[in-house]
Amino acid sequence: MATKIYVVYYSMYGHVAKLAEEIQKGAASVEGVEVKLWQVPETLPEGVLGKMGAPPKSDVPIIEPNALQEADGILFGFPTRFGMMAAQFKAFIDATGGLWRSQALAGKPAGIFYSTGSQGGGQETTPLTAITQLAHHGMIYVPIGYTFGGGMFEMENIKGGSPYGAGTYAGDGSRNPSQLELEQAFHQGKYFATITNRFKASS
Repeated sequence: MATKIYVVYYSMYGHVAKLAEEIQKGAASVEGVEVKLWQVPETLPEGVLGKMGAPPKSDVPIIEPNALQEADGILFGFPTRFGMMAAQFKAFIDATGGLWRSQALAGKPAGIFYSTGSQGGGQETTPLTAITQLAHHGMIYVPIGYTFGGGMFEMENIKGGSPYGAGTYAGDGSRNPSQLELEQAFHQGKYFATITNRFKASS
């Protein structure tokens, strides 16, 4: 039976969505792995999103909290708000109380990816503060460390991401993830899928 990986994200302007797509490709490149993209529900009214200049949502399906227990491993992605995960994603996590009560996610590998508006905007604090959610669920956090190799030490060009996971800079919203950031996202998907495969094989 295939190892099932869910890539669950929230993306207001599309930056996290682009990372999610690359992560999906990376995970799917590992033999015996089945990957599915999911979005969490939006909490802001359409009128407010329009005033914020947010584009329409993609057709990626909306996930319900209980569906998380179907996966063998889960990668969570979100933009930052003041150095922590966006409220939309926090609202989704807050709705997983039933899963927490039964510890249905305990022992499942989990990873994190993210976007920030600037270089000092939370590339490390965003994933670091999100780890607490994983800990309460008993999930096994899988960072990428420095497995991305030389790409982790890029100094000539702006690059998001950290040992905690793949990342990008949104800037004022007009900047797209760079090629190196997309490659790091692909790497995270592939690396995470490999680790999750090992967990499933040993269980």
